[in-house]
Amino acid sequence: MAEYMYKQRIGLAAGVDEFVRSVYNWMALGLAITGGVAFFTASSPSLMQMIFGNPMVLIILIVAELGMVFSLAGMINRIKGSTASTLFVIYSILNGLTLSAIFIMYTRSSIASTFFVCSATFVATSLYGYTTKKDLTSFGGFFFMGLIGIIIASLVNLFLHSETIYWVVTYAGVIVFVGLTAYDTQKIKQIAAAGFEDEEMEHKGAVLGALTLYLDFINLFLMLLRILGGRRD
Repeated sequence: MAEYMYKQRIGLAAGVDEFVRSVYNWMALGLAITGGVAFFTASSPSLMQMIFGNPMVLIILIVAELGMVFSLAGMINRIKGSTASTLFVIYSILNGLTLSAIFIMYTRSSIASTFFVCSATFVATSLYGYTTKKDLTSFGGFFFMGLIGIIIASLVNLFLHSETIYWVVTYAGVIVFVGLTAYDTQKIKQIAAAGFEDEEMEHKGAVLGALTLYLDFINLFLMLLRILGGRRD
């Protein structure tokens, strides 16, 4: 353990870059799995009927997804690295099943164009978070409170069906998830700079970091899709 941390300190810059690269590799894998599963599911009428034709199935999938997120975030120090990786992959699959609904609501061309806009925005914002010398900690708290506000407003609007609230939440969501992307990227870099006890902890840290950025990307994509997506007739 001591030898591992010594190596981390000696090659600090290289170690940070390598860790962040690992985080992005895991995030990219998760996004690829989610996109592939969503596309495959949307292309299968029987799967779509099974998921969205029975509200209970959709509820089970959503509850399972939430369980995966809380399991990874809350028990990361108590589970093995291989378990963390497996949970992340399973979560990506489940999210792909539920996100297949966007292929019903939006045209495929608008989904593709929104994905590229989201990717460019995410990369630029994440790059800012990685390179800026400004401490974004205080902004992280602000954006987290904004996230709580978005969740509450979205739940309230399930009953009110207010178009005004819908669009306020949408545009606020874009701002919040852009901010969280920069904040989370900087936080991941800081965690890497602090070093890890061993390779197992580093692996789990990479998976957890990937999950964080994955959630930022997916939510930013969904908010942008509301604005840029072309609805099906």
